[in-house]
Amino acid sequence: MVRIELSIDLQYEVAPPGADFIFNIHGAHTRCQVIRSEQLDISQPLLPQIFTDPVSHNRYLRLSAAAGPLKVGYRAVVDLHHHLCAPELIAETPVARLPPEALGYIYPSRYCQSDLMGALVMREFGHLPQGHARVVAIQNWVRQHVRFEGNTTTSATSAMDTLTEGRGVCRDFAHLMIALCRALNIPARFATGIDFGADPALGPTDFHAYVEVFLGGRWYIFDPSGTAIPMGFVRFGTGRDAADVSFATIFGSVQSQPPVIHVQALLDGQGLCEMPRHRTEAISTDAPAHWG
Repeated sequence: MVRIELSIDLQYEVAPPGADFIFNIHGAHTRCQVIRSEQLDISQPLLPQIFTDPVSHNRYLRLSAAAGPLKVGYRAVVDLHHHLCAPELIAETPVARLPPEALGYIYPSRYCQSDLMGALVMREFGHLPQGHARVVAIQNWVRQHVRFEGNTTTSATSAMDTLTEGRGVCRDFAHLMIALCRALNIPARFATGIDFGADPALGPTDFHAYVEVFLGGRWYIFDPSGTAIPMGFVRFGTGRDAADVSFATIFGSVQSQPPVIHVQALLDGQGLCEMPRHRTEAISTDAPAHWG
């Protein structure tokens, strides 16, 4: 088990007459991710609404802020119970046996134009044996063809843009890997968390985008940017691409400051908790699906 303590502080200046916000910064409640404690602090006297999507388990915070400064803080301690498996034992799941909740992740989406990548994936990956190793080959191909460069892309950058430009941030690496997987009929979804273990040379701790791929009956974690440690990822949200799981969606005129994020792994003194590390096993924090 891995225990993660995290804090997120967001600051905004809201212009008159005010603005509405939808945040996705709460840790998701799943069978393998347990929220031990959490605290939400809002500087304005508001009545926030928190609701959970019954399928994705994404948790959303909605609030209407008045004009003026707004500070939103979230703190949590989260236990991660990882499922580990030898990669060679994990097969791809035929479309006919996919559970209903995975079907939506084999289609193209706004930022993941898998329908435009058929020739590429057949040339690069069509000859490879199916299974976890083929997905690792896709991840490695993305790392080889895209270099990590901050402030080089925008919220409009798509997988095709990243393929052409050959540079981007974690969001862009994730979109490209997802599109390549879907072009091979492998369900893949966009996931958000915090970049636990990232090199400080890349900048302050930040939100992180990674990939979950449906293989062998469950969702396995991949980090195509290679900048963080998957064992330390606390899942906030999953969706078809970044459009589904933005950490903040704002309706109104607002100026924002960069988020201030802290994350650390905790040990319990009884040997029940371990420090996140890179592993050779396939990693999942999702319960198995039952279908077909």
